[in-house]
Amino acid sequence: MRTLFLFLAVSLPAFGIDIPIADVAALQQAVATAHPGDNLVLREGEWKDTQIVFTGEGTTAAPITLMAAVPGMTILTGKSSLRIGGKNLVVAGLLFKDPSPEVSDLIQFRKDSKTPAQDCRMTNCAVISQQPSIVSQESRWVGLYGEGHRVDRCTFQGKSGTGATFVVWLGDTSPGKHRIDHNYFGPREKLGKNGGETIRVGDSQTSMLAAACIVEYNLFEACNGEVECISNKSCGNIYRDNTFLSVSGTLTLRHGNGCLVERNVFLGGRASGTGGIRIIGEDHVIRDNYLENLTGDDARSAISLMMGIPNSPLNRYFQVRNVRLESNTIVDCECSILIGLSDDNKASLAPVATLFVANKVLCPKYAVVEARCDLDGIHWTANEFFGKSLGIPAVVGIQTVHPQLNPIAAIARSEVGSTW
Repeated sequence: MRTLFLFLAVSLPAFGIDIPIADVAALQQAVATAHPGDNLVLREGEWKDTQIVFTGEGTTAAPITLMAAVPGMTILTGKSSLRIGGKNLVVAGLLFKDPSPEVSDLIQFRKDSKTPAQDCRMTNCAVISQQPSIVSQESRWVGLYGEGHRVDRCTFQGKSGTGATFVVWLGDTSPGKHRIDHNYFGPREKLGKNGGETIRVGDSQTSMLAAACIVEYNLFEACNGEVECISNKSCGNIYRDNTFLSVSGTLTLRHGNGCLVERNVFLGGRASGTGGIRIIGEDHVIRDNYLENLTGDDARSAISLMMGIPNSPLNRYFQVRNVRLESNTIVDCECSILIGLSDDNKASLAPVATLFVANKVLCPKYAVVEARCDLDGIHWTANEFFGKSLGIPAVVGIQTVHPQLNPIAAIARSEVGSTW
């Protein structure tokens, strides 16, 4: 298994001064006196059990930067942690190695519960772990609070135990609007229960808030923590141009409405339980995605639409309504399209006002569609499906012909994250 955590040399603004930091005391003093444009340069070597609280106010043109003297050679170990609290702060080049699972939140974009950060960035960093799983101990690696952050060109690999790898938290002081891009999310072992997401955007209680986050150009490899590799639990998010390699899980629109899922590539490689996109809620657009050699069924189908619960509470299942699935390509998946998936005996609401348009499915060994509910609310236009069987009665809007596929669609669009 390859490890993708090479680090780039990062170009940083030169408005201030470089301040060499040799120990925690020097760091605390530098943080207290830093000005916009200053670079706080951490020495090479191990920083064990170091709790960093990085605060300050930079500007858009001249952020304050906390950086490794040599990218990847400032190594935080043990019970080390990082809190970023302020505006226009940048963290660059740090490596968290084998973080202690006793640290419940490793990296947080807030000083404390009352002071979220704003317009901050973490770039070219890595969290790499070979620690054994402690299932009973919940821990998270990254928590975004506040507004307008960017996490890019980072590596997150080897998360184990309970707790999402990466969480966007929402609320009155945390409106979202973050960008998560060009990162590598490496292997995560199967947890065997909920709580093993790689990315979660929101939670049940805040799921009707508009987060407006963008998750793009990331590479997910063998992120097998649970059925939801990405768990969307908020509104108005965009998931585009990501690549999923041998992921035993799905991009799940679990809660919230009005999300866009486009131009993602799912390559299962026939690995066990590999899945695609699961849909719950309203007003989503799922378009131009490529899904190939996925072996999952039920919640891990290539495309699955859930049944809804009447008057559903926030933490259950809202009806699929006004969803558009357009120009998606599904090739050799064991369960290509599943409509009417349910894990609740109260789920009686089939998808409605939902349109499949110009999708292509090629699965000669399997049925194309599995329907477990009434299909009156599903509308079909210009789809080309070819399988062992259609799986449902013939309907206008589905041609049972061998579709012409564009091989370039299968090319992974993501750029691998951090490089040393």
